[in-house]
Amino acid sequence: MMKSFEDVQKYGKESMDATMKSVGATTKSVQAIAAEVTDYSKKSFEESTAAFEKLLGAKTLEKAIELQSEYAKAAYEGFVAEATKLGELYTDLAKEVYKPFEGYLAKLTPAK
Repeated sequence: MMKSFEDVQKYGKESMDATMKSVGATTKSVQAIAAEVTDYSKKSFEESTAAFEKLLGAKTLEKAIELQSEYAKAAYEGFVAEATKLGELYTDLAKEVYKPFEGYLAKLTPAK
């Protein structure tokens, strides 16, 4: 009986340790994601403002269309790059959150 109680205590402690490590990894990753989104938003706003100013200075319709096309292409490429980067950050988040539980969950799974 005492052995079982000690095992329960041990698993409880391991569970708490894994949870705390997971929460720490989550906090760190969420902060990195928030910083990335903030940086991208700021950069995107600055680029769109600059493009609008250029567009206002266009002397001909053809030049305005050219400027708009260049901006649209650059904005799309920037968005795709940012989406890829955020996807990687979210993937890393999932891996880091799960990592502390790998060993713990293996111990709980009965051997076949």
